[in-house]
Amino acid sequence: MARAPFQVLVLPYRLTQDGGILYAVFRRKDAGYWQGIAGGGEDVESPLEAAKREAFEEAGIEPTSRFLELDSTSTVPVEGVSGFIWGPDVLVVPEYCFGVMVEREQLTMSAEHMDYKWADYNTARGMLRWDSNKNALWELNHRVRSAPDNL
Repeated sequence: MARAPFQVLVLPYRLTQDGGILYAVFRRKDAGYWQGIAGGGEDVESPLEAAKREAFEEAGIEPTSRFLELDSTSTVPVEGVSGFIWGPDVLVVPEYCFGVMVEREQLTMSAEHMDYKWADYNTARGMLRWDSNKNALWELNHRVRSAPDNL
C-alpha cells in the first residue's frame, strides 16, 4: 500500500456513570512517550477512513463507533513520519484530529504501545508529549462538556 501524505490523531474518550469524562492515552513502545492514536493514511483513504482504521488497528475500536472530526489540525515534519517519500519539496504533512466515543473500558493494545491509561482531562493533558495532541484534547474536552448528548 502507498502511504498517503497526511497523518491522523485519534483521541478515544468515554463517559463515566457519574458524568465524568475519561480519555485514553497511549505510551509508545519505541520512544516511551504518551500520545493519542496516531498514524498515516494509506492509498486513497480519507482522513476519517484512516482514523477509523488506525483506531481499530491500535486499540480495537470498532469503525462503527462515534467519531467526531475536530477543527484542530497541525503539520508534522515528514522526516519523523515516513521520510521524503513524496519528494524533496514535501517537508510537512497535515495532521487531522478526531475524537471517538468508546463504550467499554478495555481496549486492545497494538504492538506499537507498551501501555495505555484512561485519565481525566488534566491528567491526560499532563501526560501528552506533543502540543498538537494537547490542543486536540482541549477541543475535544470542550466539545464533550458543552454538548455531551450531541456526540
